[in-house]
Amino acid sequence: MIQVMSLDAPDWNADEILRYARANADDQAAVELMRACMAEAEPELQYRVCYRVEDIERAGEELRFCGLSIASNTINRCAEGCDKILIFAATVGAPFDRLIQRYSRISPSKAVMLQAIGAERVEALCDAFSAEFCKSNVCELNRRVSPGYGDIPLAMQKDLFAILDCPRKIGLTLNGSLLMSPSKSVTALAGIKGKDQGGKT
Repeated sequence: MIQVMSLDAPDWNADEILRYARANADDQAAVELMRACMAEAEPELQYRVCYRVEDIERAGEELRFCGLSIASNTINRCAEGCDKILIFAATVGAPFDRLIQRYSRISPSKAVMLQAIGAERVEALCDAFSAEFCKSNVCELNRRVSPGYGDIPLAMQKDLFAILDCPRKIGLTLNGSLLMSPSKSVTALAGIKGKDQGGKT
């Protein structure tokens, strides 16, 4: 069953934002720009996740779940020692995307910083969701992986979108070039380890 979760804003990591922006903490102008962009971005950000837990079947090198049969070393490592897998999509929402688009026309420097903020925010959202999932289900997660990482084909995005019903659940869509909208979004898989392996979901 697909679950939907809205989370509170995760703590900000200014160092990560500056790293994504390829800026230095000693650059006062960059730090001031970052702070201004953070203040403007904050009311536009949403933190939404849809997810489901599925049993894993193994057939040689293939993993099978949700009707998929996948031969991937990356996913095999992700699912090592696990009987269940967490499949999720996370987004910080369309209003933030529109903010980036507006500044891309009138202030490229702000647009770059907002892109960095979006990258930090969606990763922070994934971390916060993972922590909440583990706490609620008395379990641990292996390192999450996403389509396009390692030997996972980017085309697997289509499968994950279908499995999670992303458009209806969290307003996340995928175009013909496999680009997500809103752009600051992530789909991911993570093997579940622990007492009940996510059984409460």
